[in-house]
Amino acid sequence: MKKIILLSALFTLAFVLAAQAKKTNNAKLFFDNLKKHCGNAYEGAATAGGEDPSFAGKTLVMHVRSCGKNEIRIPFFVGENRSRTWVFTLKGDRILLKHDHRHEDGSSDKVTMYGGLTSNNGTPNLQVFPADQETADLINYAVPNVWWVTTDDNAFTYNLRRVGTERLFTVKFDYDKKISSPMPAPWGAKE
Repeated sequence: MKKIILLSALFTLAFVLAAQAKKTNNAKLFFDNLKKHCGNAYEGAATAGGEDPSFAGKTLVMHVRSCGKNEIRIPFFVGENRSRTWVFTLKGDRILLKHDHRHEDGSSDKVTMYGGLTSNNGTPNLQVFPADQETADLINYAVPNVWWVTTDDNAFTYNLRRVGTERLFTVKFDYDKKISSPMPAPWGAKE
């Protein structure tokens, strides 16, 4: 009888834990993990694809510049170029990643706001963003793009893979390489 009660209790516990796991919003946990770095800037390095002349030999900096309830904006500076901002928007149990590209005068680049919405709620440390229809309409060669971003206690990585090609770009920012902030505003940002 004790074995039956013990087994019943174990099955009940397993059921409760499984139900809780289904309710876990990993996208929100990821978003909150990223938000912990709000206001901080980090120097990084390209670990794949950095031989592109627009990145080679340049200082790479991410600045977790603004964190709202559902939006985090992270300018990505490449040397003196402040044209790029990663925009993460929490949408329920999904996250939308967009790339806001600006000219030095603040006007939008003709190729801007591309990216994608996660197809599931990912993990607290990893989110994957396949190219969305807006991206396909804007830049047709980017249809097979998949971006993934990681954040844990040690580092943030931004990755781009163009599926079916050799195209891979990865930049890693170690959280122990914090630099002074605030950084200059990205092009087009309102102070």
